[in-house]
Amino acid sequence: MAGLARRPEEGAALRRAQELGKRTEYLAFGLAGDAYAVRIELISEILRPPPMTEVPRAPRSVRGVVSVRGRLCTVIDLRARLRVRESPLDAKARMLLAEHRGEAMALLVDEVRQVYRLADSEIEPAAVLGGEQPPYILGIGRPADGQLLVLLDLRQVLEVAQ
Repeated sequence: MAGLARRPEEGAALRRAQELGKRTEYLAFGLAGDAYAVRIELISEILRPPPMTEVPRAPRSVRGVVSVRGRLCTVIDLRARLRVRESPLDAKARMLLAEHRGEAMALLVDEVRQVYRLADSEIEPAAVLGGEQPPYILGIGRPADGQLLVLLDLRQVLEVAQ
């Protein structure tokens, strides 16, 4: 029976979760050393980047196309799309598979970090960044671990990428 008793830290975590209310899950990833996140329900799969085929005259953010289990996916380099510092891909690089207007898209990121469950109270509006922000920036996530996450509207990112 002693094994069924809750540890004090479990009770504190449960109280905190109840205080914060409804939470939304975000998948955090790195780009050029910074942390970004998108709603996890929009990501169908996380893969290591396979060899890509370049597409002539494609926009700069379109890295190429890949075949994933026989389905062709357009690869969007999020570093180029968001205009952050470019760097070569390394072993941590991943592709986040998503669907946009019936087309399979693969978002190339430097690394996948973790899943955060954020309450509305842990999200600041994009206005805190100052000035006018692009429509694909939803705001800034401030989870309890102190990490700052730039929250992206994946649909807007993919809309502009085409």
